[in-house]
Amino acid sequence: MRLLIKLLKAINSEARPWQIAVAVTLGMIMGLTPLYRLHNLLILFIALFVRVNFASFLASFLLFSGIAWMLDPVMDSMGESMLMASGWQGVWTSLFNTTLGQLSQFNHTLTIGGLALSLLLVPVVLPGSWLLVVQYRARFMRWVNKLRVMQVIKASKFMRLYASWGN
Repeated sequence: MRLLIKLLKAINSEARPWQIAVAVTLGMIMGLTPLYRLHNLLILFIALFVRVNFASFLASFLLFSGIAWMLDPVMDSMGESMLMASGWQGVWTSLFNTTLGQLSQFNHTLTIGGLALSLLLVPVVLPGSWLLVVQYRARFMRWVNKLRVMQVIKASKFMRLYASWGN
């Protein structure tokens, strides 16, 4: 519940749309791949050290983790196709003969398939999430704020309590 409140505050705040879009994209990459992988540690470090909205990152991670469960067969077959491609056998063998290659666990079909799918989706998710935030702020947020019901709610004691609780 607290995460949802922080996410709504981020979308309604003055946070830059790109900060939210990058957070959603990083959360997507982390959510579509198995959790305990080396590249996810790198994604987490990026999310922590770059100015992204962390609530959006966590919400996106949770959302895409659920989507990943449904896409597992697709990502598994993608990973298997990539690992079995005859032209890439030398690359995979060289990679897996290194310590970093073994730590990456890219020989796991779901890991490489999920990472490949998420990287293919980055050019769609990054600008798409930016556009959604911008359009929400430009159209929907103004419309909602003009509703008489919202004006009454904003003036209520409940809203002040809600705003102080989310901090």
